[in-house]
Amino acid sequence: MPYAQSQGVRIHYQLEGAGPALLLQHGFTDSLESWYELGYVDALKHHYRLILVDARGHGASDKPHEPHAYEHKLHVADLIVVLDDLTMPKAHFLGYSMGGRIGFALATYAPERCSSLIIGGAHPYQPTSEHFDARLQTLKRGLEGMVATSTAAASPTRKARLLENDVEALMASWIGRMKGTSFEEVLPTMTMPCLLYAGEADAAYSGVKECIKYMPNVTFVSFPGLNHPQAFMQSHVVLPHIMQFLATVPA
Repeated sequence: MPYAQSQGVRIHYQLEGAGPALLLQHGFTDSLESWYELGYVDALKHHYRLILVDARGHGASDKPHEPHAYEHKLHVADLIVVLDDLTMPKAHFLGYSMGGRIGFALATYAPERCSSLIIGGAHPYQPTSEHFDARLQTLKRGLEGMVATSTAAASPTRKARLLENDVEALMASWIGRMKGTSFEEVLPTMTMPCLLYAGEADAAYSGVKECIKYMPNVTFVSFPGLNHPQAFMQSHVVLPHIMQFLATVPA
């Protein structure tokens, strides 16, 4: 099981396929296993060298309990040490939800390592205090209610995997990443090819539509009727757009 050491935190990653490098970063409470379960790996591995990363606090990576351990700079540092571990100078990037926010951070702190950015279900703006507090209160009540309401269409395997999370690490992650965080200023500098997408029933949709106005090299795709989890879980809807975009980007 491959690990990279990032400032004392072990970061778990897995490799699949061959071709240009493509980093995949999952969403909050999730792990790299969902890329397999939902068909992303099978669809992409024939064309790309997939680097699937468990974000700190998730999956098989280490799970610190201190909010300062989850600053976005550290998430970016984790991806860089994985790339360095593999002697890969650059990679395409695909991230959903939390993974998408990490994509904006990657564009902020290490744009030279991005061949292109694919960001789903995420915008760069600071979350509202209501959104921040509501998720934190849900976590404090335990994972069962959160999993039941946010993953109604998930498989039993995925639900069980989410329930195995370390709730203290998740709360630290939520506080460390979300409090006072905005990447609005990076938008005009994102000159690498970018694809942003979101379901039109996703609360993040309006923020995604707003931010593309300030990005110089962006393609935008929306999915009518899909909410936040659906625009990730319905990979058969999303993958054709991802693959079409990547086919236009130089290796």
